[in-house]
Amino acid sequence: MKIGITCYPTYGGSGIVATELGLELAARGHEVHFITYANPIRLDPGLPRIYYHEVEVTPYPLFQYPPYTLALASRMAEVAEWNKLDLLHVHYAIPHSISALLAQQMLASKRRLPFITTLHGTDITLVGTDRSYFPITQFSIEKSDGITCISEDLRRQTVEVFGIQKPIRVIYNFVNTDIYRPDPERERARDYAPAGEKILIHLSNFRPVKRVLDCVRILAETRKHTAAHLLMAGDGPDRFAAESLARELGVMEHVTFLGKQNHVERMIPLADVLLMPSEMESFGLAALEGMACGVPAVGTRVGGVPELITNGLDGFVENVGDIAAQSQRVVELLTDDTLHARMAERARESACERFSTDRIIPLYEVAYNELCEGC
Repeated sequence: MKIGITCYPTYGGSGIVATELGLELAARGHEVHFITYANPIRLDPGLPRIYYHEVEVTPYPLFQYPPYTLALASRMAEVAEWNKLDLLHVHYAIPHSISALLAQQMLASKRRLPFITTLHGTDITLVGTDRSYFPITQFSIEKSDGITCISEDLRRQTVEVFGIQKPIRVIYNFVNTDIYRPDPERERARDYAPAGEKILIHLSNFRPVKRVLDCVRILAETRKHTAAHLLMAGDGPDRFAAESLARELGVMEHVTFLGKQNHVERMIPLADVLLMPSEMESFGLAALEGMACGVPAVGTRVGGVPELITNGLDGFVENVGDIAAQSQRVVELLTDDTLHARMAERARESACERFSTDRIIPLYEVAYNELCEGC
């Protein structure tokens, strides 16, 4: 098939999932066209069957804000017509679904161009519930030819908040377990923990909902019981606050801020535990990537996380903001080698058995085929 994919080309989960999906689809023989304003992260140039089409927004004095939605719709229509795309797959409802709808209508006299919308979380729980965007979010979802979301919890919220009548297919996030895998040698771990300290890792876009300051607090509590070093991969609005808190708590020398990383599969296997203290997670992609690498996660009991982590079996989930409980779980994993080995093995098995690309990508292919056959 020839598939157009639009996403936010950033370090958020929706952009990562969309990019990884395109890579996997191309590996399975499909032709993938990314249509967005910047080259998606984790998308290396020159890959076979993958094409990138930049959306340019021309500044014009009449417009106070650049009309990206319109420029995107126009570009979608062009790419679809020129490359004979079978469908569009947009990630994150606003504004991508509206742009896809406009592109579809622009080509209506020539051909049918179905589009599928994948809901990722904050497009529903934050943006969509804003009074300014609620009607257009609801409209764009209802007008989508197909709808998927990344967890049962998000499906439930979408139905409850927006009253969506159309069927919503749950397709969980996935991980390539050939790329994300344990590293028994862990030689590079010495670069960050030369004295043999255990390593914690956190990956996010450092937005407030990720509660990155809690990671620093957990490290400080953990170090009261055992030596540990924290790797912080990513960047965003709360980075300065996290650095300030690390200095205030006297653990700055035990934290490494790595900045944005395109190849986190090289960093995660260096860690012993992954921290995900978020107050909102529709799935928890970082935790899944950690599980595939044999790195148990200590997360929070929110959104779709309990659908991913089986508490006490392949990771732990505690209440949001409960630093004491989360720290206790981290200490248990760092000080009990038998527990850690058992949980690391089960985490890897869970990722392979439930969320591998071989299991999840075919579900998207089925959705695509059904959508095109329905046209």
